[in-house]
Amino acid sequence: MEVKSNSVALVDDLKVLVIGNNPIELSRVFDNLNSISGKKLITEIAFDFKSIRERLQNFKPNFILIDDNIDKIELKSMIQSLNRRRTKNIPITILKNSNYSESATSGVMNFLLKDNLTSEALYKSFLDVTRFKKTHEYLANAYHKRKGQLVRLLKP
Repeated sequence: MEVKSNSVALVDDLKVLVIGNNPIELSRVFDNLNSISGKKLITEIAFDFKSIRERLQNFKPNFILIDDNIDKIELKSMIQSLNRRRTKNIPITILKNSNYSESATSGVMNFLLKDNLTSEALYKSFLDVTRFKKTHEYLANAYHKRKGQLVRLLKP
């Protein structure tokens, strides 16, 4: 896999929390994760709310992958919970079976189709969400800075 030199700095180590309940599909995900070359990879797997809490006590992921085979209500609740915890700034990617099925979208930064899943696609997804997150942080900081300047300009 070819990695551009300017993108290497974006993702040094891959610490990925993988959430799902289908061992066969998760083994494919792990195979693809392990095929990403040139990066230190640390993964943890969780199957439900209880195991997510247990993993997050000692593991600080920089990416979260969730298999959408989980019950839709549970998936939505799980994403909401992850976005309220100390994991709220960690990008979440949903691994989907189909583009035609609905999936929770609020709090999710990316979607990948499992049929086309490759190590390159996973790594590109990690780079994309990292860039998006950094851009979002920059724009939020710029907005707050400029907002204060605008208020001072408008004061009589």
